[in-house]
Amino acid sequence: MKKILLITALLLITFGCKNETKSTLGEKQNEFAIIIHGGAGTILKKNMSDEKEAAYKSKLEEAIKVGHSILKNGGTSQDAVMKTIQVMEESPLFNAGKGAVFTHEETNELDASFMDGKTLNAVAVAGVTSVKSPIELAIKVMTDSDHVMLSGKGAAEFAKEKGLEIVDPSYFYTERRFQSLQRIKNKAKTELDHDDKKAAFYDADIKNAKFGTVGCVALDKNGNIAAGTSTGGMTNKRWGRIGDAPIIGSGTYANNLTCGVSSTGWGEYFIRSQVAYDISAQMEYQHKTLKEATTDVIQHKLTKLGGTGGVVALDKNGNMSFEFNTAGMYRASMNDKGELVVKIYTE
Repeated sequence: MKKILLITALLLITFGCKNETKSTLGEKQNEFAIIIHGGAGTILKKNMSDEKEAAYKSKLEEAIKVGHSILKNGGTSQDAVMKTIQVMEESPLFNAGKGAVFTHEETNELDASFMDGKTLNAVAVAGVTSVKSPIELAIKVMTDSDHVMLSGKGAAEFAKEKGLEIVDPSYFYTERRFQSLQRIKNKAKTELDHDDKKAAFYDADIKNAKFGTVGCVALDKNGNIAAGTSTGGMTNKRWGRIGDAPIIGSGTYANNLTCGVSSTGWGEYFIRSQVAYDISAQMEYQHKTLKEATTDVIQHKLTKLGGTGGVVALDKNGNMSFEFNTAGMYRASMNDKGELVVKIYTE
């Protein structure tokens, strides 16, 4: 009888360990990994020239390889996220930093956020007009102050005191973004007026005036997750409008227990839905996989509310997810084996 009980106990322990291993490891185990996005929207191949498509893919590859190299050499997820995002902030292709869209007053107002998955430290800056790298400024707020969010003139003053690179606001000017604003103004459209859901624009930049943003999530060799997001916001925004990018839990979230997330899309809906945190919460409290959580939040909950956009997410085991409900999202990923994925469209 004792032998039977002992065998039964051993079987239960063995079976329990297998189940625990399966639920903990998920699909696979990566020592480190990195995933990025460069904005989501009505991105259709028929409207994209071969040259423009190649330019976007090249810049996405360049950016993610910077972060991947840092992680491969034992660097931190924080450093990988910052340096990766800075590559995209310095490119006029994306709605962040150099390529930021224009406000109604024909200025550029930049937002960024960052979160550390180990400590849950989270920071953000909003309405920045003269700091070259908003993501660097956000991280500096975390490391050199007791605050979580700084905005406008105060954020600029802090940046100067900390020796960050300050540029003339004209640095952010690009003719493409300026002309997009003029076309919206000429059509007497205010992108904060979303009542006319049937409105359709012939111009891709106008149609996607609500979209943009760049973001990155990284897992380093120490098991730490970090996430960051940077944006120029919404074309033709007024009254100091702030979207989801600098809102912790909406545009950015990271927790070593679950995952890291960076969002891009119609910010007002991402704020109402707390998209980034919701994905983590579903994993923590409902024990969903990363894919199950991102699918539910983006394809079901956000879509039902009327929101559009997407996320890139990465869990504590290095599993990655691109999830979006738009026609496309500029995106890329790399794992510890150096496997590179760069995509734009839905396929």
